[in-house]
Amino acid sequence: MDAEIKALIEHFSFAPLPVEGTLFVSAYRSAESLPNGKPYGTGMIGMYCHEPRSVSCFHKLTIDEMWHFYGGDPLRLILLYPNGSSRDVILGNNPLKGQYVQFVIPAGVWQAGHCIESGRYSLFGCTLAPGFTGDIFTGGVQADLLKMYPDREKDILDYGLTGGETKMPDGFAN
Repeated sequence: MDAEIKALIEHFSFAPLPVEGTLFVSAYRSAESLPNGKPYGTGMIGMYCHEPRSVSCFHKLTIDEMWHFYGGDPLRLILLYPNGSSRDVILGNNPLKGQYVQFVIPAGVWQAGHCIESGRYSLFGCTLAPGFTGDIFTGGVQADLLKMYPDREKDILDYGLTGGETKMPDGFAN
């Protein structure tokens, strides 16, 4: 394993996010809650890398998610919209070359992400308000996504779930 990646994993105490696989750490959870018990907001720090493999498998959330690029190499977000369209977004530190330093993924959009192929790692964060709770998450199964987005077959085969668990474990909240 790359020494810098190992040092970042240790520094942030990254662990794999259940179901989707991203190395992450919860960085913020509001002390106060909404009347329904959910936090006002949450924030996490994540890292994509090739070794150890850290990617975000396809999933969608029921609320908007704001992404922030922090450092390393650019990352690619693959977005599959409810109307059947799709889009790739590159987060990175060069906005003058079309890279985003911040990007909002709307609720209900299937999303997956990874460090670009030639990169070593991508360090990023995600912020949600109201905050993340496990019940807002649904993992994307390859067979289902292929029916809706046949033109994205390679991405779906690379980043779709093959079956098994599509929900966060009971009580999980980053």
